Amino acid sequence: MLGSLRLSLVHYHQAPISHRSFISVFRHTRSFTASAHVSNDIDEPPKAKPKATTPLRRSASASLSIRETRTPTRGDIQTVFTLTTAERYLLSRFRLHPNLPPRAQTLNESLWIPKWGKPGKEGEVFIFSNGSFVCWGLKEEDARLFAAEVIDLVPGVKVAPLADAETEELEFVVDPIENTRLQGDLIILGQTVPPSSTRTSFKNLPPMVLPEETLLARYAYSQALSRSTALSALEVSLDEYLTSMAQLPHSLMKTGKPGMGRVQLIKKLGELMKFRQGLNLNRENFSDVPDFYWAEPELERHFNSMTDALDVKERTASVNDKITYAAEAQSVLRQLLTESSTHSMELVIIALIAVEVVIAIIRDGPELWEMLVGDEDEKHQKDNLAHN
Repeated sequence: MLGSLRLSLVHYHQAPISHRSFISVFRHTRSFTASAHVSNDIDEPPKAKPKATTPLRRSASASLSIRETRTPTRGDIQTVFTLTTAERYLLSRFRLHPNLPPRAQTLNESLWIPKWGKPGKEGEVFIFSNGSFVCWGLKEEDARLFAAEVIDLVPGVKVAPLADAETEELEFVVDPIENTRLQGDLIILGQTVPPSSTRTSFKNLPPMVLPEETLLARYAYSQALSRSTALSALEVSLDEYLTSMAQLPHSLMKTGKPGMGRVQLIKKLGELMKFRQGLNLNRENFSDVPDFYWAEPELERHFNSMTDALDVKERTASVNDKITYAAEAQSVLRQLLTESSTHSMELVIIALIAVEVVIAIIRDGPELWEMLVGDEDEKHQKDNLAHN
């Protein structure tokens, strides 16, 4: 009896350790990782539990049942790593690549590379025009190596390269008896619904690392991941912009001047317009569901599930709010520029009037003087004649 009670207590105290070992660690680049297996070593310190601020992290425990259970059909847990290195990629430039990976081809709005990496450790890569690429089955060091050996060797492919790349990291597992879905923070690649449109059906596909049946599902998840990292890059740039404008209210309050020159003010206005355009007006924006999914509700469900898990809509709204605040500062700057221009024009007009007066005096002064003096002499002569 006591032995059974003691054994129950041991299991009771060990259970939280097993649970904590699966909590994913969230880094400042919005990377999401999770442990691939449970450690049986009780001396190993558990991973720190992050704050639950996103649906993906709050629902991480939903993937525990998949992670803890091993089945004959279930493969190893692998990494999905996303890297954003520029504001935009010109995909057409990849034709100039001196050694483009074999069998690379266009897949809807991406450049798809079905196999890349060392033999036996190949992965799959999707490259998108928003400056991001998504690697399936490759780790971070492999993704950065891909950027160096493939992306960076294409002349002119990057538009506005980023100083620091933005990343997202998730995990996936292949299990042909499960339904393809996002469960917690784990992507499960399994059974899928065939495309309902012939436009999204592909034939004569090259050999690939992962199952052909889930290719379009991987594409949908990849496009959502690429949007998230591209949005992260925009968030960082906007925060830097707001930081650079943080002294404007203090400068106006103390000196009545913006504290920056006219050219610099105009550059700030252009920078803010660029943020607004990149967020809402570009073809690859963060608000609209791509047209590709309109005829494919199953693929749209995969895309939306990842978008919701990464808070893309909420983050987009937050960025728009920040831009709205910055737009108020923009209106102040525009008013300051207008007042400065008006004041300068007034000074120029006054100066021109003064010059015109001086020129008139120099040119017509003697004649006016003669007229005035001549009239006085003629008046005196008439007065003298009247007295005589």
